[in-house]
Amino acid sequence: MENVKKIIAVASGKGGVGKSTTAVNLALALQQQGKQVGLLDADIYGPSVALMMGVAEGTKPEVINEKQMQPIMAHGIQTMSIAYLITDKTPMVWRGPMASGALQQLLTQTNWQGLDYLVVDMPPGTGDIQLTLAQHAQISGAVIVTTPQDVALLDAKKGIEMFQKVNVPILGVVENMAVHICSQCGHEEHIFGDAGGKALAQQYGVELLGQLPLSLQVRTQMDAGQPQALQNEVGIAEAYQQMAVKVIAGLDSAEDALPEITLS
Repeated sequence: MENVKKIIAVASGKGGVGKSTTAVNLALALQQQGKQVGLLDADIYGPSVALMMGVAEGTKPEVINEKQMQPIMAHGIQTMSIAYLITDKTPMVWRGPMASGALQQLLTQTNWQGLDYLVVDMPPGTGDIQLTLAQHAQISGAVIVTTPQDVALLDAKKGIEMFQKVNVPILGVVENMAVHICSQCGHEEHIFGDAGGKALAQQYGVELLGQLPLSLQVRTQMDAGQPQALQNEVGIAEAYQQMAVKVIAGLDSAEDALPEITLS
């Protein structure tokens, strides 16, 4: 971990809101800003980073001196996931302490190399995995992902409150599935509600990092291992670039805000 400068947790209160999609695209967008980036899949029960990053099934990390694992390179990003150690059909029927122990090993026994940022794709909720990461790693900031609907916002608030309790700065809120644009006629429809993520950001006084549409293209490209941030186009890819710029600025501001400690 001495080779990791800053850790960014990408979290949500509930599943299915596009947290992993955000983590993967944010990591790639940070890399395109000239940073050295790693991506850790902390979702022990439902890992998805390997698929989204286009890593072939059956890829295993190289073991160094029987103590450390070499991260798997994908699109120029150093990645690590429990998916590299099991098969796609292996269920992780583990209690919380076992999952927490697995995360701790993935975090500390991976041979991360010269990282400016380690992006951690967190599992949904506010349980053992989140507490383990907060206890064993110095998280520089958290990105909260939600959809505009009230049920998702309710759980996102719990995620924000959890990070505040462990003194982790909230870098901002990402509102996924903010609007659906019909591919046939161009009609815009707010299927999951309108501007819920924006209201959440205002309520807690944090940055609205981006509002991403509900898009078939995003789904197909993520399933194919070709994330949207890799596409040279205006629109969603540009939104992730802007998100990366805001996250970097937020991390710099959080670092500047730390109190100066003097001994007398």
